[in-house]
Amino acid sequence: MTKTVPYTGGEKESLHASLDRHRDVVLWKLEGLDDEQLRRPMTPTGTNLLGLVKHLAAVEYGWFCSTFGRGTEDFWFDPYKDDMTIAPDETTGQILDFYARARAAADRSIEETDLDTTGTSWNGTTVSMRWVLVHMLEDVVRHAGHMDIVRELIDGSTGSHPAS
Repeated sequence: MTKTVPYTGGEKESLHASLDRHRDVVLWKLEGLDDEQLRRPMTPTGTNLLGLVKHLAAVEYGWFCSTFGRGTEDFWFDPYKDDMTIAPDETTGQILDFYARARAAADRSIEETDLDTTGTSWNGTTVSMRWVLVHMLEDVVRHAGHMDIVRELIDGSTGSHPAS
């Protein structure tokens, strides 16, 4: 069932619910596809569905955890260079589990950090949790849109959210 953003919720609750809604879309775009389809490059630059999920996991850890001094797991890849590519030895399960762990770690950070709390981003910029929530919502929505196009190119499936 599609999650909804509360119509009268608080700022943090609404931002988090919207982020979660679109994170779920990212996973929905993978449903029913086999491993070859998930890895298939669908643009001249090699964009593929599984690579987008790997990227989103890395940036969830980066923005929500590293920015606010929280630990992340050790990446087996260079997140500044290899986050959108899938190596032959990387499994679909490995990437999906990585995304689940990143989401869970990010959720803990969101829940435990006030919107006005600031941290230092990967490029040295001071940012608030509010800014990170907005930024990550933008990033997830943008990549979910990419995934919608890639999925349509693979099998013709379209839609912005699962049917309720």
